[in-house]
Amino acid sequence: MTVLDPIDLARELIRRPSVTPADAGAMDVLQAALERVGFACRRMKFGEIENLYARRGSARPNLCFAGHTDVVPVGDAGGWTHAPFAAAIEADVLHGRGAVDMKSAVAAFAAAASEALAEGEPAGSISLLITGDEEGIAEDGTKAVVAALAAEGEIIDHCLVGEPTSSAVLGDMIKIGRRGSVGADIAVEGVQGHVAYPQRAANPVAPLIRFLAAVQSRVLDDGHEAFQPSNLEVTTIDVGNPAGNVIPARATARLNIRFNPLHTGASLSAWLAEEARLAGEGFAGKVEIACRISGEAFLTETGDFTRLVAGAVEAVSGATPELSTTGGTSDARFIRALCPVVEFGLVGTTMHKVDERAPVAEIRALTKIYRRIIDDYFAAFGQ
Repeated sequence: MTVLDPIDLARELIRRPSVTPADAGAMDVLQAALERVGFACRRMKFGEIENLYARRGSARPNLCFAGHTDVVPVGDAGGWTHAPFAAAIEADVLHGRGAVDMKSAVAAFAAAASEALAEGEPAGSISLLITGDEEGIAEDGTKAVVAALAAEGEIIDHCLVGEPTSSAVLGDMIKIGRRGSVGADIAVEGVQGHVAYPQRAANPVAPLIRFLAAVQSRVLDDGHEAFQPSNLEVTTIDVGNPAGNVIPARATARLNIRFNPLHTGASLSAWLAEEARLAGEGFAGKVEIACRISGEAFLTETGDFTRLVAGAVEAVSGATPELSTTGGTSDARFIRALCPVVEFGLVGTTMHKVDERAPVAEIRALTKIYRRIIDDYFAAFGQ
């Protein structure tokens, strides 16, 4: 039976410039590779986003690997040592956009699964849920696929997400939860006028400042037993007024809150809306706020699955992984609605950077870890 090589497959994937929302043939490459080793593949397109759900077997338990083939823009292409989509290997290091985040991990799991299947059928099923929308707004990717699979009654028992969770060396960190995220845009509509005649105008800057001062002065919490403190960050303030003697007509700002399980997206959105209302009291114009909840905080409790993954990581890498909830969001926030989810992947120091790269030996080691997880999983949970 065919066994996939993780480096060859990673390079094929990197050569497809799949900057969100473009697919550029990346899903075709992965589907062809998985079909060669016996996976039944379904393309699940939502909007302009290509997604893939592949499964080998029909019995439970179903161990799923989740990942993405889309990547962020390359930035200054001229600043790269090697062309961003050439998938060059120099000094045993694979260069290219997606080498870390996260085409190499997708290739590593596909290769690990092919190795396991070459030795016989598992006592259950292996599946892959791969999206092209993780780096974008994430509405037509994993979120939509999870909803469709749930509606069909598809059961995934446990999920491993291949995000680059390792911090300094491969195996030093596993993610067992993520903070939630709420973004907000506030717009204040006033009345333009001459600065010498403020009674004839309504300056939108004042209520905007009141709002930002109020929300920044609140300490959201001091942390959760498994999470760092929640934080609110103002990311932009815009007035667009080039004149020093004109009261502007409009002022806007944007902020983001990363929150732990002491809050919900709804409770924080309601608080922001109330602060916006208070900031606008007595103002002759209009204050509006629009909140977007992109994910709730979640935690996969320590148990058999988290211990199994940690044990496999340590057995192969020699590192004792920290079970962490740090960092940004990931598609694990959607998958956790189906089953327990744990994230593990490469060292993430060059993700989203110019000269993104991963050592070939590290990718092969990741493949061995994924293979150990597959073997241990069906030994522990298989029928």
